[in-house]
Amino acid sequence: MKFEQQFSQQQKQTQKLAMTQKLQQSIQILQYNTEDLVDFIDNQALENPLLEVNPPSYSSSSYAKPGKTSGEETNYLSQIPDNSVSLFEHLIDQVHLNYRDTYLRQLVLYLVEYIDLNGFLQITLEEAAEKTGGSAIQLLDALTLIQQLDPAGVGARNLQECLMLQTERDNAAPHLAYVVLEEMFEELVARKWEKIAKKFDVSLSDVQEIFDYIQNLTPTPGAVYGSTEGLFIIPDLTVKISEQEVKVLSNRKSVPQIKFQQNYFERMKQSQDPEVLKYLKEKQQDYEWLKKTMQQRGDTIYRVGKAIVERQKAFFLNKERPLKPLTLMDIAEKLGIHESTVSRAVNGKYLETVFGVFELKSFFSKKIGAGTDKSSSNDAKHLLQQIVDQEDKRKPLSDQKLTDLMKEKGVTVSRRTVAKYRDALNIAGSSKRKRYD
Repeated sequence: MKFEQQFSQQQKQTQKLAMTQKLQQSIQILQYNTEDLVDFIDNQALENPLLEVNPPSYSSSSYAKPGKTSGEETNYLSQIPDNSVSLFEHLIDQVHLNYRDTYLRQLVLYLVEYIDLNGFLQITLEEAAEKTGGSAIQLLDALTLIQQLDPAGVGARNLQECLMLQTERDNAAPHLAYVVLEEMFEELVARKWEKIAKKFDVSLSDVQEIFDYIQNLTPTPGAVYGSTEGLFIIPDLTVKISEQEVKVLSNRKSVPQIKFQQNYFERMKQSQDPEVLKYLKEKQQDYEWLKKTMQQRGDTIYRVGKAIVERQKAFFLNKERPLKPLTLMDIAEKLGIHESTVSRAVNGKYLETVFGVFELKSFFSKKIGAGTDKSSSNDAKHLLQQIVDQEDKRKPLSDQKLTDLMKEKGVTVSRRTVAKYRDALNIAGSSKRKRYD
């Protein structure tokens, strides 16, 4: 048997996209939010002496909270909260202010170091006693002093103790609230209220009052320190509404404006050094690329935002803020761009209205069922919330009953979907929604 090896030449033509570094950076720039874009431009300016960066010129309405009204014209920078004091610093200041310099205070300062950002103690008293040499009684006294500090609930070792500390310092707390938390916390959480009512000889409505009060307490007393909830964002687009017309404007002044340093370029160009001339040419090309890429970024965000607004026009004109079914593919097909481009253009980009600021991706909503364009998942959630709000709280509706009622109102979803929407809306199950008022 002979082994034969044959060779042949073939010419084959294929087409593929080469992802150059510039192309990858262009894609990344589209994905940047305003803050990331500012950082990127600043870094480019450090590497390119021909690039001059002018800081953005913000209008008085450029700062707004997501989903909330932007408010009157004022100094918005002064509204950014100063959260420079941490929980640790806040506790240390109180310790030095309220307690004398004794060995007990040293133990207090030692325990403070083991309090996490939520205000809970992350070391046992036995471990602390072993490491410090203090007695169990001394460590317990030190912890008691910490638990008397502000905020109420700090220094707790678990959720139950945290709620008890807050209740103990609240004169408006319902009668028996502290005792119920101390003796029957598990029963209260498990809603075994008949057992609680029987033990303390009170009515179910009294237990309901205690439970409602506890719901308003904070499970993380230290989380308020270092919070960034109040920080403002800079919208990429603005929607102006007049009568029945909705107009989209681009806030391109919210990003730095770049300028080419022509005078410096001309002076350096007079050099006869080939390396200098080559360097100038490269940096000029970098500037032209950055300018073009930023222009493309702004155009893409504007086109995508305008297409979204046109589709969701009812959201801006109707006070109920309804959303039509909309997917990334819908916008991509309308604009003739790739779906991934739409995804990058909406993530981290915001749209400002007179009634609040919203992320562009929040306007996308899945369609319910097949062959219909009338109901979206947002519509179903809104209807579900309405039904739950109107139910008899003494006899809450089961998920199956909610499913049947929604079907009667023209929204057909499965019981499993209702349960998923209920969880998304933070609506408890029927057994936990029951009230005894």
